[in-house]
Amino acid sequence: MKLMSDSEATGKAKQMFEEIQQSFGMVPNFFRAQAAMDPDWAEMNWMRWKSIVGRQRELDRKTKELIAVAVSLTNNCQYCSLAHEAMALMVGASEMEIKEMKEVVELYQSFNNIANSLQVPCDVTPEMVTQHR
Repeated sequence: MKLMSDSEATGKAKQMFEEIQQSFGMVPNFFRAQAAMDPDWAEMNWMRWKSIVGRQRELDRKTKELIAVAVSLTNNCQYCSLAHEAMALMVGASEMEIKEMKEVVELYQSFNNIANSLQVPCDVTPEMVTQHR
């Protein structure tokens, strides 16, 4: 796997690397690998990150990083699991919050498998809840 170095970054990639460096204090290999493959693709994904995670909306950054860890664990992505756990710690998650989140992930991975294997029909939906508000 080729990773784009800082010295190889020009144009869009250089500007993107500078923004990422400013945001994270480093340029993660995730973006270096994408930039080496296709700088436009890397830029598109950086813009998506800025729009979804980097922008303050209803969920705070810590919550978003905990969700990212949960999804990464579920998808068995070691790189992303480790990187987002580090980011969660950097933005204020405690080790106990991460431990508890991992317990919840494991519980619901198991519960999802049980529900799917038994083909359990759903008896509570978001629409049912919102209709009773």
